[in-house]
Amino acid sequence: MKVLISHITLATLLLAISSFATASPRMEEGKAIYEETCSNCHETGVDGAPITGKAEDWEHRSGLWEAVLFEHANEGYLKMPAKGGEKSLTENEVDLAADYMLTITHPDLPRD
Repeated sequence: MKVLISHITLATLLLAISSFATASPRMEEGKAIYEETCSNCHETGVDGAPITGKAEDWEHRSGLWEAVLFEHANEGYLKMPAKGGEKSLTENEVDLAADYMLTITHPDLPRD
């Protein structure tokens, strides 16, 4: 029962954060790119990918969140290919998706 309540609470929280995070056009575009390109791995943790919205998966990442995250997203990191394997994406589009992921996972984290 506690696990069910915990999952319901987490789902409700993620929905609320998602609604807040997608309020701006920038976040809407980032969400669309994320869903099309990044979610395949970052929703399931394929090959060790940190799961979006699961803060503990990201806790060992750099404190220079935006700069490092954006660089890794564009250039690739560990098993993740550059631009999530979608070579047609521009650097700005990748940054939008990475910003969306960061906002969903750590909505209260200060930006670089």
